[in-house]
Amino acid sequence: MSQKTIGDYTIYLCHNNFGRPKSLDFLPILSDFGSAQFQLDNVTNTWPIQPDCYRAPEVLLGAGWSYSADIWNLGVMMWELIEDKILFSNARDSNLRGTPTAHLAQMIAFLGPPPQELIAQEKEGLNRTFGIGLRNPDGKLCNSPAEWFGGPFFDDNGDFLHKHLIPESQTLEDTVTCLKGTEKDEFLAFARNILQWLPENRKTAKELAEDPYLSEIMITVKESKS
Repeated sequence: MSQKTIGDYTIYLCHNNFGRPKSLDFLPILSDFGSAQFQLDNVTNTWPIQPDCYRAPEVLLGAGWSYSADIWNLGVMMWELIEDKILFSNARDSNLRGTPTAHLAQMIAFLGPPPQELIAQEKEGLNRTFGIGLRNPDGKLCNSPAEWFGGPFFDDNGDFLHKHLIPESQTLEDTVTCLKGTEKDEFLAFARNILQWLPENRKTAKELAEDPYLSEIMITVKESKS
């Protein structure tokens, strides 16, 4: 495996494309907390968390994020597990640089326009700062989410400022090709409980664990093993 040594440390080349799982008979292990951040109490968190393709809308809009941003990550990851592809493919350009405007445009194509409540939170967030300057991937020193991500993205009437970037022919249904009929409908219904614009509308981890959709999957797995 490719590696390099820096001082007393050896750094190994790694990747996250392991292909489709060969079996559902495995236990998930939490790992790679390189982008993790502490949740601060009584503070509106606006730091630019999450890898580009996984960023929740409230992060891009500077509306303030909490634990529900992790639930959004789960929803996006589901497409990698069943389709072996990134759901929000427009989140990066050909040089693998983040493109927040195109990312939001693709969200609108898949989920419809965001509620005015979230757009109002973006407007409020324009007055928030990081507290210290942060350099974005382009090397620009930024003091706020709007500077980091290139906002604001909506005008005073709540209209998206970059409508020409919204993919007209893309729908969330079209992104699921390996499931058909009822299986596809049930998967999409479960996913829509997660991929909600408003963080408070997303199901919690506990609610998702108790969702009938997952219960049916577990029954199917047990039957296939017996």
